[in-house]
Amino acid sequence: MSVAKKLASQTAIYGVSSIVGRVVNFLLVPVYTGRFAAAQYGIVTGLFAYVSFLNVVFTYGMETTFFRFANRPDTDRRELYDRVMTLLLLSSVVLTGLLMLLARPLMELLRLPPGKEQYAIWIAAILGLDALAAIPFARLRLENKARKFAAIRLANIGLNVGLNLLFIVFCPDVLAGKYLAGLQPLVRAVYDPSIGVGYVFLSNLAASAFTLLLLGREVLDFRFRLHLEPLRPLLRYAYPIMFMGLAGMVNETLDRILLPRWLPENFYPGQSSLAAVGVYGACYKLSILMSLVIQAFKYAAEPFFFAQGTEKNSPRTFALILKWFTLCCAVLFVGVSVNLDLVAKLFLHRAEYLQGLAVVPVLLLANLFLGVYWNLSVWFKLTDKTYYGTYLGFAGAVLTMALNFLLIPLLGYMGSAVATLACYFMMAALCWWLGEKHFPVPYPVGRLLLWLALAVGVVALSWYAPVAPGWGRYGFHALLTLGFMGAIGAVEGRRLRSL
Repeated sequence: MSVAKKLASQTAIYGVSSIVGRVVNFLLVPVYTGRFAAAQYGIVTGLFAYVSFLNVVFTYGMETTFFRFANRPDTDRRELYDRVMTLLLLSSVVLTGLLMLLARPLMELLRLPPGKEQYAIWIAAILGLDALAAIPFARLRLENKARKFAAIRLANIGLNVGLNLLFIVFCPDVLAGKYLAGLQPLVRAVYDPSIGVGYVFLSNLAASAFTLLLLGREVLDFRFRLHLEPLRPLLRYAYPIMFMGLAGMVNETLDRILLPRWLPENFYPGQSSLAAVGVYGACYKLSILMSLVIQAFKYAAEPFFFAQGTEKNSPRTFALILKWFTLCCAVLFVGVSVNLDLVAKLFLHRAEYLQGLAVVPVLLLANLFLGVYWNLSVWFKLTDKTYYGTYLGFAGAVLTMALNFLLIPLLGYMGSAVATLACYFMMAALCWWLGEKHFPVPYPVGRLLLWLALAVGVVALSWYAPVAPGWGRYGFHALLTLGFMGAIGAVEGRRLRSL
């Protein structure tokens, strides 16, 4: 097998395991919204937002550091693996124990319901187990064991989903007598209704433990090595990566952390701040449709970008890729936003979640600009000026915090959505401006902005046009969607056919 084919094959395998995980996580939304009230789902949304931050702290850039040092010619990979695993083992035990000891004050600090300290304990255990699995997974990638990597990740996903369905759907239904009433004694022996939404965390914990068990050969195959001098270069390389990761998490998840703290009391009549977080978190999941497209595109395009970097016509190629990527995402933005009433019925099964639907088009557009930023970022990757990525990430983090602080008291969760859009738009604009100075690419910026303006106009028309609810409104929305697609086909179709 040629190097190119091998790379493409492994990229596809890694991509499948990652994308399937995100798709399945998305498909669990109707389960959660159908079974839990917004206030209960708000606990899940809030705690998993903190998990995103803490994952970065627990691994503190060691995965990337392991890859970097393992590919140096003078490195003993066996010794490096031992040292990195030793570091993560010690830090994971300390951090996990600290979180468990502080479970009660942490829950009070996060303004979550009293008597649920076990949630923080389970979260701490998940973080510790996932941190210990990070380097064994990296070792599989380094040793080109893509199939084992993907198989273990898919097993994790399968167990997590299976346990979610077992404890959130099957067991409650059996106890309610909806079916298989003969299994009630068995269900009572393994299921505790008082845990409720806690089964989301327990399912994740069981899946993380099972993953570490499947990685047993890699986990146990190391010797404890704790010599400070050889560890210092690793830590010096790792800590900037951790800060970059934290900046990225600020842009991605800070809104769900700040929302319950900065939302004024009774901003939404009859709804607690935790319920508002649940509504926002459920509606946020609908915008992940755009993220899934971007994720799939990244796995296909990233190797291509680096392969094309030395080609004479690479700037024209990059411009063409950005153009069609943006147009395809614009069609998705219009298709979902215009037909959101139908999409919402599939995924949001309680009426209280529907009041937050207005944030979905804003978040879809925000994710579109995040995808544009990822395309534009090729210039600092090809010129080895990746520190610009750190600067842009921190600039986005500062803007995210400032706008959330200003807008949440005024607009509620719509303020968080607007802050996300402003952050990713600014990062894309700055990345394009800097790229013009360091690696000029003839991007059709004006033309793409016109198409995006038209897309926003179509969405606004679908939302505010005085069309009565019912089949007439569905038909009007379908015509708008087809009309936008037809306009792109008519104007840009000739160029597409020539390709």
